[in-house]
Amino acid sequence: EQFGRTAVQAAKQRIIQRVREGERSRIREEFSGKVGELLSGEVQQIERGKIVVMLNKFREAEAIIPYRDQNHREHFHQGDTIRAVLKRIEETPKGPRLILSRADPLFVKALFKLEVPEIQQQIVEIRATAREAGSRTKIAVWSRDDGIDPVGACVGLKGSRVQAVVNELNGERIDIVPWSSDPERFAKLALAPARVARVFSDPESKTIQAIVDEDQLSLAIGRNGQNVRLASELTGWKVDLYSSREWLERGGEGPLFAPLPATDEAVTQVALTEMKGLSPELVAVLEQAGKKTLQDILDLEREEVDQLPGMTPDLADKLMAFLNEMTEEGGEEEEPGGGGGPASPGAGAPTAA
Repeated sequence: EQFGRTAVQAAKQRIIQRVREGERSRIREEFSGKVGELLSGEVQQIERGKIVVMLNKFREAEAIIPYRDQNHREHFHQGDTIRAVLKRIEETPKGPRLILSRADPLFVKALFKLEVPEIQQQIVEIRATAREAGSRTKIAVWSRDDGIDPVGACVGLKGSRVQAVVNELNGERIDIVPWSSDPERFAKLALAPARVARVFSDPESKTIQAIVDEDQLSLAIGRNGQNVRLASELTGWKVDLYSSREWLERGGEGPLFAPLPATDEAVTQVALTEMKGLSPELVAVLEQAGKKTLQDILDLEREEVDQLPGMTPDLADKLMAFLNEMTEEGGEEEEPGGGGGPASPGAGAPTAA
């Protein structure tokens, strides 16, 4: 009798194991070809910074949005409807786990594919993306049909298509520029909304030197260097900026790729111990968390600061006040009414440089 009960239990375990293996196989088959696609679901819970999502069409699948794949300017609660892009599939002892993202450039590409029929039909293609989640994204688009303007297709009538994407991204600014195989032309387009006067390229070092008029320099650099940083990421080339005055002082047509003067990037590499606005106690906490230069802390959000080991509310307040002061000194990156295109506020759609 005991042997019979043991045999029954063993049979049950084998059946359960086979059912689970079948579920795991179905999940792999269902999602292996969907990397880069949008998935919808409901926030099941938020634990240790990650968002656990119950998918609408496949509730058995384990889907999470890790902390690093979240837009930290967004806040979700249990029961909220959520959309994210499938970034990859991880294998775990419990089976496949779907890693979703709302911070990856893939999310922006998937949203445009949803809103723009020409992208779905593969007439218009997003050739390059650069993103700082929650703040700004640049995309470069190209059309297989010379009769279709790729920028206009993505912007939509009265900005309707790009505005739908902006709304999903909670107001994140989007610059849409034409893609070009010519690095110099592409760099001029990528630096929009700033107008670039001249561009020189060095293919060997993949470096672009761009010259802009004085009134365009701050716009080309962007707040904390964001615009030129995204332009560099979008093109895949290092982009160095000069004002027209700086260029003339260097001799105009002189050696194009001589060492450049110190830039904002070099300034941000200053050690925290050398910053006058930070107390030794605060610097010690930051260094313990691996933050040793101004660059390491410049883009920190309050939520990230609060989670640093040893950080107290008082020290966090002082750090945020310091960062706000540093940011304000950078000034606004846009001119009044900036955006340069037919898209609604929050979206730039320059057509040519």
